[in-house]
Amino acid sequence: MPREQWIQFVLTGTRTGKLAVTRADGTPHVTPIWFLIDSSPDGDALVFTTNHTTIKAKALRRSPRFSVCVDDQEPPFSYVLMEATATLSEDLDDLRHWAIRLGARYMGEDAAEQFGRRNAVPGELLVRAPITRVIAEADISA
Repeated sequence: MPREQWIQFVLTGTRTGKLAVTRADGTPHVTPIWFLIDSSPDGDALVFTTNHTTIKAKALRRSPRFSVCVDDQEPPFSYVLMEATATLSEDLDDLRHWAIRLGARYMGEDAAEQFGRRNAVPGELLVRAPITRVIAEADISA
C-alpha cells in the first residue's frame, strides 16, 4: 500500500493496534492499544498513552523498539505492520492534548474532553514513536 493508503487504513474507525514488546525475560508481550498517527514534515509517528506500571511501559523503558499490527478481520483481509522507537513523556499538557484526541477517536467527540481529563494525570505516559518501517498488504485473499 502507498503511504496515504496505509495511513487511511490504520486510522479507519476504531481499529486498535496490537503492540508487541519484549519482556525483561525475553518473552514477547502483545496487547491492544488505542493510537493515532502524528504526521509532520519530519515523518509519521505513532502516539498512544499507557500507565507507568504496565508491562508495555516497563518494556519500552528498557528497550524502546516495538511493532504494532493493525488488521482488517474481514475478507479480503488487509494489514499494516509498523515498527517504531518510543520516547516516553510525562508532560501533562502534551498528554492531555493527545488523550483528548484519542478519546475523540475511540469514545466519540462527546466523551473526548472527559476522557482526556481522566487520562492526563501523573502516572500516565505519552508514547511518541517515529515509525521506522512499514509493511502494508491489502486485499490478501482477493
